[in-house]
Amino acid sequence: MSEGTARGPRETLSLLDGSAIIIGMVIGVGIFATPSLVAQMAGDGPTYLLLWLLGGVLALVGALCYAELATRFPNAGGEYAFLSRAYGRQVGVLFAWARGSVIQTGAIALVAFVYGDYAQTIAPLGAYGPAMHAAIIIVVFTAINMAGTAFGKGTQQIFTTIDIAALAMVIAAALVFTANGGAPALAGEAPPVPRYDTLGLAMVFVLLTFGGWNEAAYISAELRDGRRNMVRVLTLSIVIVTAIYLMAAWSYLHVMGLSGVQKSNAIATDVTRVVFGAQGAVVMSALVCGAAVSTLNATIFTGARVYYALGRDLSGLKFFGIWSGQGENPRNAFLLQGAIALALVAWGAVSRDGFRTMVEYTSPVFWLFMTLTGVSLFVFRRRAPERGAYFRVPLYPLTPLVFIGMCLWMLYSSLVYTGAGALVGFAVLLLGLPLVFLSRAREQASGPAEIAQ
Repeated sequence: MSEGTARGPRETLSLLDGSAIIIGMVIGVGIFATPSLVAQMAGDGPTYLLLWLLGGVLALVGALCYAELATRFPNAGGEYAFLSRAYGRQVGVLFAWARGSVIQTGAIALVAFVYGDYAQTIAPLGAYGPAMHAAIIIVVFTAINMAGTAFGKGTQQIFTTIDIAALAMVIAAALVFTANGGAPALAGEAPPVPRYDTLGLAMVFVLLTFGGWNEAAYISAELRDGRRNMVRVLTLSIVIVTAIYLMAAWSYLHVMGLSGVQKSNAIATDVTRVVFGAQGAVVMSALVCGAAVSTLNATIFTGARVYYALGRDLSGLKFFGIWSGQGENPRNAFLLQGAIALALVAWGAVSRDGFRTMVEYTSPVFWLFMTLTGVSLFVFRRRAPERGAYFRVPLYPLTPLVFIGMCLWMLYSSLVYTGAGALVGFAVLLLGLPLVFLSRAREQASGPAEIAQ
């Protein structure tokens, strides 16, 4: 390629760009799907709202830990760089394989399936319509991001605005409902739920809905004044998201009542239908499609960076370690990521439920490596305890211990409450062991190499 391999990431992302990417990653389709599941397990309205507040607090705890890691080691490879430095190149390589084949590509397919389900109601394409819509949207937004970082971040700002608009419509519906003197629709006593372990399971869905803030690690090398702005991006994004989620959760509860929230399969559409009628429901469905696109675009944007980092470090994969000077992005890595995501869409199309299959496939592997990333903070503090020119997580060691405890609980829950897809995810993880051996052979032959930026 004419661009060569000498170029690397430049600091092209502003505080606004980084915040839009992270907010777009977090505020996706989850808040339009998981509240009903959370309400079923909460048992009462105050507990239901408290769970969403707790989710924001735990997300902020994790974000503070990641802020220290990302400002210590600003790197386009994100967790790949952290794990490689903490535990050795082999663990980093295994994570890169897991992220590329399970975690990130599974997340892309998962969000694409949600988009496909809503798009199918607007433009039916037959029995496999949702999967076809999912494949089309992956191809389109992979191409947009390949066109250049400027296109990718500009598109993200547009669709993050759609995200906010969808939730603003939900909140506005609740305010209009109140102004008109309405009482909660479908009001009534909530059906009894078993209390054992239900709150813990509810947090699984809450934290799933808050997921995505960790993607900030993958833009750390491209963020202007990253040592200062990384903390700002993460803190600002989590605070904004938590406030929006609490208002949305209150709106659902106020308009539908707890029983109504528990029974709804499309809570945002049901709320707008109650207040604005059928036309409002159609508008909301279109906005939810936009929310799915927002998450998808941000996931595609950040996901390809780990293929780039791995390609820079392993000569056998150097084709994917090329940074395009024309587009200011890892163009070849986008191609690989898109191909794997499309293969997962094909698998999901023949399964019973593409969305559920992708959740089962990705969750346990994701939380395994998230736990190792949390522990790596202790490794780095022990190696270099002196104060450096980077952010230091407050209340150490309590803050990272809380984060690690959260990750272990999520790992346990994702194994207990998921099905065969989890086993497939772990099987694919093990298929990456040859790359680990390749990395070890390289180090034995030439000695350890620096982690590429």
